[in-house]
Amino acid sequence: MAVYFSIFLVIVTAITGIIWLADKFYLAPQRQLKLAATQAQCEGELSDDVVDKILDAPYFIDTPVQIFPVIAFVLILRSFIYEPFQIPSGSMMPTLLDGDFILVNKFNYGLRDPVLRNKFIEVGLPERGDVVVFKYPQNPQIDYIKRVVGLPGDRIIYKNKILYIKPACLPSDEKCPDFEQVEQTFKNKTDYNDQGMPLTRYTSTMGEKTHDLLVNEQILPRTQHYFKQGGTQANEFAVPQGHYFVMGDNRDNSLDGRFWGFVPEENLVGEAVAIWMSFDFDREPDSFLPRWIPTSVRFSRIGGIE
Repeated sequence: MAVYFSIFLVIVTAITGIIWLADKFYLAPQRQLKLAATQAQCEGELSDDVVDKILDAPYFIDTPVQIFPVIAFVLILRSFIYEPFQIPSGSMMPTLLDGDFILVNKFNYGLRDPVLRNKFIEVGLPERGDVVVFKYPQNPQIDYIKRVVGLPGDRIIYKNKILYIKPACLPSDEKCPDFEQVEQTFKNKTDYNDQGMPLTRYTSTMGEKTHDLLVNEQILPRTQHYFKQGGTQANEFAVPQGHYFVMGDNRDNSLDGRFWGFVPEENLVGEAVAIWMSFDFDREPDSFLPRWIPTSVRFSRIGGIE
């Protein structure tokens, strides 16, 4: 849906921009010449009503001229700087909740044209621990949000609900790194649940980034459904160059890279950096309100994303 809106926004900006240019450099000067010619034919001063009638552009010219700066500003802001998204599921709990509205920084990972998504300015690349929005590789029409766990060249093992990472071996490394367990510290039993089963909250640290995650201790990992990759174990993932491995913070309720593979760099949309609004949609079963109407605003959730 987002790609169609981008195309629509580009088309509207182009049409209104052409009309704005035509009015500024041709139509408006023509109206000024017409006013001068009319004034020359009259002995006295023209009334304000007559002047306005001559200088005012017809509505089908004036309307595009008026809205063009606004449309152009929205296009630039949305395409190259920040874009709003809504969280539709609980796969990133507790970091992001269903009903959170987030801002995605599109500048951090390079500037792309809004239609074909070709990168034309390099800025930076994702770091391990970033929360990213990307085009779902199996259906690029859908936007997904997950946390970057593996960088190009990394090897990842997810075993017994513990994450192990073997960073890519760099030419500058005297000795290639081995697998290291990602720090995961018990925090508490939470009120969150998955089909009635309580979830356990842990604090995890990857590099300089610390975040919370949820684990369902009562179910086994669905290893049999994991993405199968030649030359790796059933629970191991070797990240190809130019790709990233992502996981949801709600470990046992997330359709992520464990099940479908890797995110190509060109599929990245941007980094989720802030929650600008959060609505609660929970209600009593007998509530007469439609599901799309929020029941409260969660002001405490507004702020940066870890």
